Amino acid sequence: MYTIAALYHFTRFEDPGALQPALKELCRAQNVQGTLLLACEGINGTIAGSRAGIDAVIRYLRALPGCADLEWKEATSQDAPFGKMKVRVKREIVTMGQPDIDPRARVGHYVEAKDWNELISAPDVAVIDTRNDYEVAIGTFDGAVDPKTESFGEFPAWWKANKERFHNKKIAMFCTGGIRCEKSTNYLLGQGVEDVYHLKGGILKYLEEVPEDETKWNGACFVFDNRVSVEHGLREGPHSLCHGCRRPILPEDVKRPEYEAGVSCHRCFNETTESDKNRFRERQKQMMLAKARAGS
Repeated sequence: MYTIAALYHFTRFEDPGALQPALKELCRAQNVQGTLLLACEGINGTIAGSRAGIDAVIRYLRALPGCADLEWKEATSQDAPFGKMKVRVKREIVTMGQPDIDPRARVGHYVEAKDWNELISAPDVAVIDTRNDYEVAIGTFDGAVDPKTESFGEFPAWWKANKERFHNKKIAMFCTGGIRCEKSTNYLLGQGVEDVYHLKGGILKYLEEVPEDETKWNGACFVFDNRVSVEHGLREGPHSLCHGCRRPILPEDVKRPEYEAGVSCHRCFNETTESDKNRFRERQKQMMLAKARAGS
């Protein structure tokens, strides 16, 4: 059984690159896999491994400057959620492209999972999903507005084009684990919006804590590991991943004529050229050969 830990923390790292080697070596020594992103603004990522391995990495992270109160969310999986470990240094731990954003200065009002249903049911509240379009497509909250963004960096432009729709409304925002809302609520406050709220711990905390018979959630929640999606109780969802476009697909989508393992699905079939598809076929072939060699 693998323990999965999803985490983020905003703090100030003067030299995030200096933290990379030791963190990568620790994860290797503990046989922990996944992805951790380091930037001057903090750390973000999801990792998986044994109980002892995850505990060792979390202890190390909480000992870093300004990270003593780092929080994380856990789940479990019978299968390895990741194939390798990556520790990367980035400009931002979640890319919004707004240099003046600083969640350490102020963010919206946190709303506990148990109180979320009541908030989003109020008539004077507009609920906004801050995730990307392919994530929203497989699940979201009742009545949530979908900005139809392909990347989080498109959110500020969407807000400026649509803000008049939300005049005199309280804004309730949510995302997978909470990190995008830290930035998006800070951004809205900077734009003069007074009543801004966000789901503490994100969708993952809601699906963990709110009983299914009380839910206002529809569908599954996309996650960035080999589980692909989760449902209430954080049980693994029905989706797999199209390795041509990295979008989630359902079992019935695999039966469609546009689907070819590692190459395309009905969502991306017309988005790639035949040259692209041939390249993906070669990649898939090499992956299958490597898998066969590993099993022999």
